[in-house]
Amino acid sequence: VVTLYGVFTNHYSANGPSRCLLLELLDISVSELLLHSSNQGCSMWMIQHCARDVLEALAFLHHKGYVHADLKPRNILWSAEEECFKLIDFGLSFKEGNQDVKYIQTDGYRAPEAELQNCLAQAGLQSETECTSAVDLWSLGIVLLEMFSGMKLKHTVQSQEWKTNSSAIIDRIFASEGVVNSAIPAYHLRDLIKSMLHCDQGKRASAEKALCSPFFSIPFAPHIEDLVMLPTPVLRLLNVLSDASLQCEEEYEDILEDIREECQKYGPVVSLLVPKENPGKGQVFVEYANAGDSKAAQKMLTGKIFDGKFVVATFYPLSAYKRGYLYQNLL
Repeated sequence: VVTLYGVFTNHYSANGPSRCLLLELLDISVSELLLHSSNQGCSMWMIQHCARDVLEALAFLHHKGYVHADLKPRNILWSAEEECFKLIDFGLSFKEGNQDVKYIQTDGYRAPEAELQNCLAQAGLQSETECTSAVDLWSLGIVLLEMFSGMKLKHTVQSQEWKTNSSAIIDRIFASEGVVNSAIPAYHLRDLIKSMLHCDQGKRASAEKALCSPFFSIPFAPHIEDLVMLPTPVLRLLNVLSDASLQCEEEYEDILEDIREECQKYGPVVSLLVPKENPGKGQVFVEYANAGDSKAAQKMLTGKIFDGKFVVATFYPLSAYKRGYLYQNLL
């Protein structure tokens, strides 16, 4: 969940004094990631990462008795410093059993019971069914389905066919030849999404139960596109060292010193690692003190010519780097 640093009053607002929230600065949103996926869908690693992080956030909120009530791709942002997805925008949130907001959730991510409640509220009527934390699970189910398919599903989930048999549509999306991820056995993800998209909120999986899905036990590796899009404090440089450079100790030390000198232009370097053997042979890992420095370095070093070769700079999971876990094949 996004960190709130403080609250202050702006006395110079055109409309008079206004309360302001000072929140941590986060990075790219899931909405932007979907745009960059070019209708191809996100990688299974990214979907798994996002699903786990958001479910943990929801489990915490729901345990405290709160409903987010506006979960959508634009409200899920990447934290470069903590290497996780975080929930933002609690403007429609309410305490379960004490809903003080009539209209909740965004079109396309709205649970059936919230849709009914909104329609009744417009007609000046009271709904007999209260919206619960289950509305958040519905929204997340749609978000994950969009991440998998790479498609906006607003018109799909509002169709009569969806209302009649949403399970068949989900099966069709997972079987689609147009979906890159369909080559991967993804039935655990399909079943997880289905458990979140029951029309009956009483049958919908809770966040806590969803976290027990077998989908989270599969060890996916990130694609190179993931590591370009999701900043971390660790930078990985490819196409820098040749096998000959690794074998000649004197040349290896000289190149290492050159790399360190170049990388330090963008911020203090905490550590530098260049494995001489697989996995990670010849790749350069540069750990910065913060993700801001890493982002600046990635921007400036990508495409730079080093020792006659074009450098490819991606980010790298700090947690994996700290454990000494180097993905062998990320291309």
